[in-house]
Amino acid sequence: MRIRPVSDLRNKFTEIEKSLSTNEPVFLTKNGYGAMVLMSIERFEMYEKGISETEIKLLEADYQAEHTDKRLSHEEVFSKYRGTVDE
Repeated sequence: MRIRPVSDLRNKFTEIEKSLSTNEPVFLTKNGYGAMVLMSIERFEMYEKGISETEIKLLEADYQAEHTDKRLSHEEVFSKYRGTVDE
């Protein structure tokens, strides 16, 4: 999860915009409290279409596989997400 102060929206827009390309939302805070969530248009459209969080994570994994050489073992994946799968 990415959490940034709302001032970064003005001061570091390019950096935040680049981080949205991974389809991960960015949570902005104001005075230490949650203020808003930024997400890419693609991610927003998925939410509007009712695509589940599990499906989104699978799409993110596909994106990672296509755009990076990083690979995770099943132990790494399941230990991190065990118990968080949508039912």
